[in-house]
Amino acid sequence: MKTLLRVVAALAVLAPLLVACTGSGGDRTGIVVTTNILGDLTRVIAGDTTEVTVLMAPDADPHSFAASAQQAAKLDRAALVVHNGLGLEEGVARHVAAAESSGVPTLAVGDHVDPISYTSDESAGRPDPHFWTDPKRVRMAVETIAAAIIEHVDGIDAAAIRANTDRYLTELDQLDHWVTDQFAGIPAERRKLVTNHHVFGYLAQRFGFQVIGAVMPSGTALASPSSSDLSSLADAIRTAGVGAIFIDSSQPDKLARVLAEQVGVRVQVIALHTESLTAPGGGAATYLEMTRANTAAIVRGLTAPPT
Repeated sequence: MKTLLRVVAALAVLAPLLVACTGSGGDRTGIVVTTNILGDLTRVIAGDTTEVTVLMAPDADPHSFAASAQQAAKLDRAALVVHNGLGLEEGVARHVAAAESSGVPTLAVGDHVDPISYTSDESAGRPDPHFWTDPKRVRMAVETIAAAIIEHVDGIDAAAIRANTDRYLTELDQLDHWVTDQFAGIPAERRKLVTNHHVFGYLAQRFGFQVIGAVMPSGTALASPSSSDLSSLADAIRTAGVGAIFIDSSQPDKLARVLAEQVGVRVQVIALHTESLTAPGGGAATYLEMTRANTAAIVRGLTAPPT
């Protein structure tokens, strides 16, 4: 009996240690990615070497989507969590932080792509998370994700990861050249952007565009413009001679159309896929498809004859 009691006592002492060891990484598998844009990049890099789970559904808003309890549990069991960072995923940030606190390796991709800050309106001085509008920064993101997978995912086929990465980097280089050529056809005086919220800072910096303003003067679509905001932006549009307003395809365009009416001239309202991929067949199911579609739409909107 005494021997049995000693065994039970020993197990009571060891039990917490065994639980801690079990949760310290030995049973963590797969990669969990917060946004669907980063999910696409990660799936291309990982290929069939490991499971990749993407939390954000197609056509969702990264600022407002929230993780379910089941998704939060997946974060805690992942071998690696890939998230955008820079304040983008407001609804899942606490879950990512909790996973990191429990020992899950996390990668804030935005920290590794030479991020810039907003320069105007409500978000001035805060980091801009929308780096994917510049293909060169996406190239940096891909290299960063690949390195993190090789470092943190046990048993991964590193050679396959590097091969997948090299192939995709070639595609990104080709995309970047194509985008540069397409934008070259827009006269400098017409490279002026108005969007539903501030999402094109990286594109503007890279390709020489001027951001006139945004319907919602913020870096998030969760903000709401005042009537004075709309009036000021309408004046700026008239002064700059802007002929198109670009809105996110997942956001209602009512405000953009109200603004177009206030300008006093006919202004196109053109939908872009700026913060989320679509389901297959929706026009922007991958990052490459999204960038091509947006580039073509911007060129079309800014080179159309004035009306």
